Amino acid sequence: MAFSIALAGKGGTGKTTLAGILIKYLAIKGKTPILGVDADSNANLNEVLGLEVSETLGNAREEMKKGKVPPGMTKDVFMSMKLEQAVIESKGYDLVAMGQPEGTGCYCAANTLLSGFLERLTDNYPYIVIDNEAGMEHISRLTTKNVNILLIVSDTSRRGVQAALRINALSKDLNIGVKESYLVINQIKAPPSDALLDMVKKDGLKLAGTVPEDKMIYEYDLQGDPTIHLPENSQAVRAAFEIFDHIVK
Repeated sequence: MAFSIALAGKGGTGKTTLAGILIKYLAIKGKTPILGVDADSNANLNEVLGLEVSETLGNAREEMKKGKVPPGMTKDVFMSMKLEQAVIESKGYDLVAMGQPEGTGCYCAANTLLSGFLERLTDNYPYIVIDNEAGMEHISRLTTKNVNILLIVSDTSRRGVQAALRINALSKDLNIGVKESYLVINQIKAPPSDALLDMVKKDGLKLAGTVPEDKMIYEYDLQGDPTIHLPENSQAVRAAFEIFDHIVK
């Protein structure tokens, strides 16, 4: 069974960049092949990985819902074909993007088929990294249900940490089978305040570590250079790798 790691967090906390660094870490450690799942409707994990998305699973749902299955082709074959088209291959890792949320009307049949195909797809990968929305609806509906690690990313603000704690509480209410939940405080300029650490301690969420603000990430982003290409001596990469050393099996 695949070892799955889902990332969630308030917008602007750098969770997608951290997801890319995690994929980089797994690849360097030889834990391949890796499947990256972009489950954020505002999809940009492909930009972090330097990949181009031409097909999403959301498109497949829409086409099936609107009856655009080609004549003579069953819905099963159509969804299988679309899933294969949506997988973007790279060296050591692949990526599949969920795409935009469903529109109006019933998507039950499309979602049921898609969920089944995704389960078969994930069997081909020992490691899965899911860049998720804060609400986690995508992961409960369409992606792997047995999450080994939920990595919740926050910044150093009180609002960011409160959002992280709400996500942790929500994950316990959803049927996704999270085995371990951790908090990563990202983009720090100074150590987190005692007040923030007390909030986390009272909640019981484990603090996996902190990642410093790194100008190199900003420069890569500004130049349009995929941040997965960040060197290992990057401050953020070094700190993230230390965290992953402790939590990833």
